Amino acid sequence: MRGPIGGKRNGKIVGQVRKPKPSLQDNQWVLKLLDDHNLAADLNYSRDQLVTKTRGSSLCVACKGGKFLCGKTRCPLVVRFSSYFNSAPLLQSTDLDGACPPGVFVGRIGYPYVYAGPLVPPIHEDTSHYDQPESWFGKSIDEIVGFRSLLVRGKHRVHVKEFEDSGKIMEQTFDLALSVSPVDVELNLKKKPSAALVLDDQIQPFGPSAPLKKMQISNSKWDHHIQKAYFDDDLKASEAVTTLFQKGTMVTKIQRAFSVGAFGMKEQRRLVPTRWSITAVDSIISKDMMEKIRTFPEINEYRVYESRYLDNRFEILMMPREWSYEAMEAWYPGTVWNPSGKNTVLYSDWEGFGGRSTYASIGGCYYAARLAVGELLMKERRQALVVVLREAHPGYIMPVGVWQVRENVRNALRQKPLKYNTLEEALTRIAGQFQIPMKQWIQQSSLLKNTIFQRRITDYVEFHST
Repeated sequence: MRGPIGGKRNGKIVGQVRKPKPSLQDNQWVLKLLDDHNLAADLNYSRDQLVTKTRGSSLCVACKGGKFLCGKTRCPLVVRFSSYFNSAPLLQSTDLDGACPPGVFVGRIGYPYVYAGPLVPPIHEDTSHYDQPESWFGKSIDEIVGFRSLLVRGKHRVHVKEFEDSGKIMEQTFDLALSVSPVDVELNLKKKPSAALVLDDQIQPFGPSAPLKKMQISNSKWDHHIQKAYFDDDLKASEAVTTLFQKGTMVTKIQRAFSVGAFGMKEQRRLVPTRWSITAVDSIISKDMMEKIRTFPEINEYRVYESRYLDNRFEILMMPREWSYEAMEAWYPGTVWNPSGKNTVLYSDWEGFGGRSTYASIGGCYYAARLAVGELLMKERRQALVVVLREAHPGYIMPVGVWQVRENVRNALRQKPLKYNTLEEALTRIAGQFQIPMKQWIQQSSLLKNTIFQRRITDYVEFHST
């Protein structure tokens, strides 16, 4: 096995359940923003991997939402049906009007021909938090599913490179994506919205969808920083993203504008599926921060940061070494991506001082956590070896999007760290917070094994100088 400094490898998986991996072509797109029609591959997890899709067994029939036979602490079907019955009475017509948060969604099925359009709830009030994950931390799954299930997705088919010439619906969708506050919208749909709640580990949940016939929107006011980046059609997309982030623009707003082709050289602009735009923006921002972080002095102690939310337990370990990073996830039986396994499953991926050139095998969570880590190190102007450890427990009954990883890690890093003089002390603290023995984490981790079992040249010099 290669050492972590500048090394590359695929993420490791142990246990009986394998998480599906995107193809290399899809991975390259996220990092290089390639114009490749082969990226049409569907990256969704298959239906039979969702606990609520148990056609091959009688668990749901026997359980009826009360015995928790799937191993979860609550029934995902009950939560989904509850949200549906609350929203169904509001969605009985092909005409819908409400305050768009603002929110838009760009699909990826059929790429480069995709469905794009607004996310509109059938209510008139301040809906700004409906599509602002930065304000969701602390809310329950019921609350999140509740207001997200009200967002009706209007669908308009368009070629990703021809969106600027695709008519009024796309122009209005673009206006909504760049708006700074909620906008009143009237939708005329070709049929009643379908009864559905879309759940995905990468994107935020949203409710029913229907093809759009026409749309009317009230006057909208664009975010002035995003507007400036939009009109600068000589500015590269990556530079627009990093500049906006440095000016304090919310990551979610940048991702939304990125998805509707608001950034980049004029001839290169295109729609970007929402799922891809989330990870691409996290990757671009964090990669830019890493370039600077590698020039800073190392921290001078071992630190542990902690966060608990939605039955996800996060422990962030920072060590006084040059920059390298690892993200590790442990999924208990009965959780979203380990619904029927008997053993806890560990995933991990890492990068050394030189970064990485391949897409992380554990997906968007890797980049979301890296962005949050980068924010703290940039603020302190320090570098460190960082390991983000996550235990997902059965209370995490359904996916709510990669935002919860970013916000969990951000929450941990807002707290005062626990500081230790030795790695052993730091690992003892983490071991006391997790159910999985620390030995298993170390066996799975490249960076922890390297730190524990390999001495640095500086250690050798210090040893012989005494």
